[in-house]
Amino acid sequence: MGALKGRDLLSLADLTTEELQELLQLAAALKAGTLKPKCEKILGLLFYKASTRTRVSFSAAMYQLGGQVLDLNPNVTQVGRGEPLPDTARVLDRYLDILAIRTFDQRDLEAFASYATIPIINALTDLEHPCQVLADLQTMQESFSDLNGLTLTYMGDGNNMAHSLMLGCAMTGVNMRVASPPDYCPADAIVQKAQAIANGRTEVVVTPDPLLAIKGAHVVYTDVWASMGQEALAETRIPIFQPYQVSETLLSHADKEAIVLHCLPAHRGEEITDAVIEGSQSRVWDQAENRMHAQKALLASLLGLV
Repeated sequence: MGALKGRDLLSLADLTTEELQELLQLAAALKAGTLKPKCEKILGLLFYKASTRTRVSFSAAMYQLGGQVLDLNPNVTQVGRGEPLPDTARVLDRYLDILAIRTFDQRDLEAFASYATIPIINALTDLEHPCQVLADLQTMQESFSDLNGLTLTYMGDGNNMAHSLMLGCAMTGVNMRVASPPDYCPADAIVQKAQAIANGRTEVVVTPDPLLAIKGAHVVYTDVWASMGQEALAETRIPIFQPYQVSETLLSHADKEAIVLHCLPAHRGEEITDAVIEGSQSRVWDQAENRMHAQKALLASLLGLV
C-alpha cells in the first residue's frame, strides 16, 4: 500500500484495480483488528454540503488511528467570506497532513488539489462519491466473498453514486446495470470511462427498464431521487421515478440471495420501501458502518501508515 502515500483520491479512477483490491483487503484487516496502525497526523474536513455519515465516519476513523480532526466549517472560516480557493489551499497545506473536501463542482476539488501538496480526498462532489463506494464494495465482499462475476443493479437517478459505482464495479469485475428514467441517466463520459475500464470483461449497461435491469441481480442499490442541492425538484420527480422504487415486488425479480444497499439518508416510501430497508435482505447498516473501516484504510494508505 506504500504506493498510495501522499497521493490524492479525487475519483475511484485515480486507483488501479490492484490498489482498489488492496484497499479492500486493508479495510477488512482493520475491521477485524488484525492490523492496528498508529499516527499523529491531522485530518481536516472542509465540507460545503451537509453530512452525517461521511463527517462522523472520517472523524471516528482518524481518532481510532490516533490522529486528530479539525472541522473546517466554511461558515466560520474565511472561505465562507470569499477567500480565493488557491489561498485557502496553500494555507491549509501548511497546517494539515491530509484533507477531505465535500463540495459541489468536481473542478473546485481538482483545483484545490493542484495548489496543495498534502493528500486531498473527495468526500463527495456532484460528479462522484468514491469513499462511499469503497464501503459498498467492502459490504458486498463480506456478503459474497468474491466480487468477480456479481451483478449490481442501481435504481434511480444517474447521479454521483451511479458514477462512482460504475467505476468501482468495472474495476472489481462486477457487472453494473443502471436503471434510470431516460432524462436522468448517468453522464455519458462516465459510462464510457467505466466501459473502457471493464474492457468487455464485465457489462456496464444503462437502461430505462427496471425489470430488465434487476433480473437476477445479486446487489440492488438505490439512492434518493433528488440529490443535495436539488431538493426543490423532489416533488416533481416522484411520479417520474416511481417505477424505480425498490419495493418487495421489484426485489422479487432479483436473485433470491440478493442484498439491498442504500448510501443513506433514505426517503422511505420514495426510492425504497420501509419493508425492504428493514427487511432480511438489507445490508444498509453494515454498509454504513463500513464507511468508517474503508476510510480508515484510505487514510492509513495515503498517510503511509501501512
